[in-house]
Amino acid sequence: MTVRRTVLASGLRIVTEEIPSVRSAAFGIWVNVGSRDESLKVAGASHFLEHLLFKGTTRRSAMEISSSIEAVGGEMNAFTSKEYTCFHARVIDKDLPLAIDVISDLITSSLARPSDVDAERKVVLEEISMRDDDPADLVHELFAETFYGDSTLGRSILGTTKSIEALSRNAVFNYYKKRYLPRDIVVAVAGNIRHQQVVDQVIAALSRDDFLDRPESGFNLRPNQEYIRKPKKSIGLMNRKTEQAHIVLGMSGVNRDDKRRFAMGVLSAALGGGMSSRLFQEIREKRGLAYSVYSYAQQFAGSGFLALYAGSTPSKAVEVIKIMRGVLEEVASNGLSSMELSRAQGSVSGSLVLGQEDTGARMSRIGKSELIYGQVLSFDEILREISAVDSAAIAKLASEVLLSAPSLSVVGPFAKRSIFEEVMK
Repeated sequence: MTVRRTVLASGLRIVTEEIPSVRSAAFGIWVNVGSRDESLKVAGASHFLEHLLFKGTTRRSAMEISSSIEAVGGEMNAFTSKEYTCFHARVIDKDLPLAIDVISDLITSSLARPSDVDAERKVVLEEISMRDDDPADLVHELFAETFYGDSTLGRSILGTTKSIEALSRNAVFNYYKKRYLPRDIVVAVAGNIRHQQVVDQVIAALSRDDFLDRPESGFNLRPNQEYIRKPKKSIGLMNRKTEQAHIVLGMSGVNRDDKRRFAMGVLSAALGGGMSSRLFQEIREKRGLAYSVYSYAQQFAGSGFLALYAGSTPSKAVEVIKIMRGVLEEVASNGLSSMELSRAQGSVSGSLVLGQEDTGARMSRIGKSELIYGQVLSFDEILREISAVDSAAIAKLASEVLLSAPSLSVVGPFAKRSIFEEVMK
């Protein structure tokens, strides 16, 4: 399996992983723009644009875009995050030229007609409503808002009902023309492919409408400026008549360029990465207070956090939070046992390898790595970094992170934040 990289004069990067043993190929175009790049006036534009590009180009209607990939049994989709947007497809290897042509067409030649903007606006508003109806999803949005305050990292990727209703066709189209530039794009392909053939096909597909001839040159990595966290409050509460209280407790972690991100992954796995983790054992196994319990670490340019989630009976919410804080204090004071460390390292390493069993996952790994870091680490390099995490590194990281000022978000049948003030002191 070979990863190769080509950088065009325009700054556009092409990375491929050749996997001769499979009969599929995954293609993705990664754009270095997400919700944290939006001004308040165009909040939600990155995600709105992701939807809109599928509505039609100068060469294809919306129906032709979807039917062309489905007609060969392929899969096509897109997603938006706070820092990037990805358009991707997975097909039989012989149909890769079609996937390259269709996805590239979205990037170079979208029409973004006023009628399409108005139609897709309704779809995005429905997606916001769907999110609002799912408290287990909504609590994570509330945590970001609580933790980061009214900032680009604190705002929802979807935008708000108000911002989406106000987005004009010109605002969205100008955002598209300004942010979808060769220098900010990575093309990633994995599967039964040949690198140079892919490069030739990508150049041909992205040359439409003089896309590759735009004057900007040299690719941009988002600066890793320190992000000053300005939380509105330490407790975020959304009063909903739910059967469960959905809880997220989190604190500052490490940013995406911090070498300690590997140690953070191991620490998070030990805290809430599986059935043998501290949180699962203490909250679910020993006390039966929750069904779903987990932790996760999130890294951005210049910022990051570690968060713990649990869903419990509302009357037990304060008790669950006390247990969470107790686990954090214990690990911060005493670190992990050698057995816990070994289990967590095995969990992280195994998940990495098992999660890369299909071409879509392989494409995502190399595309995201190139976009964020400007390089793609091999599996062996990553596994060595995970194995190098020792008890001393975990103890130091835990003492620095786990006792820092936390933020709490709760979605459930609670009228006042004061219910949680004592446990958050």
